[in-house]
Amino acid sequence: MTIAKVIAGRQQGIISCDAGDSVEAAAKLLATHRIGAMPVLEEGQICGIFSERDLLYCIAHEGAGVLARQVREVMTAPAITVEADTDVLEALSLMTRRRIRHLPVVKAGQFAAFVSIGDLVKYRIDLAEAEAEQMREYIRMA
Repeated sequence: MTIAKVIAGRQQGIISCDAGDSVEAAAKLLATHRIGAMPVLEEGQICGIFSERDLLYCIAHEGAGVLARQVREVMTAPAITVEADTDVLEALSLMTRRRIRHLPVVKAGQFAAFVSIGDLVKYRIDLAEAEAEQMREYIRMA
């Protein structure tokens, strides 16, 4: 069971920002789309992640003036990424070890998707429920 299966069929676009965007503009994107983090791109390549935590920490340390700075100055970088063929359990283990909640997914070196720990846990739960239902059906038919 790979990340590719988790992201297969996703229709929604990925909300991202550019490394040169202002922190204020990036914060507005997070708020508008009600998301906790987004990939940061530079020349189309993933270069970091900007999250609510990044925003909170930089405001706590520097005050509201940080809103005029560029995202590249406050983002979490470099981004920890996984390949699309990475096993879901391996990705969950990486997220737990590194204490992160979001992973950019790359295919052939190109940014392809963005998954959260919630996406991966939901996929695992759905799979476990489907397997349990198959077992119940097998027992009923026996």
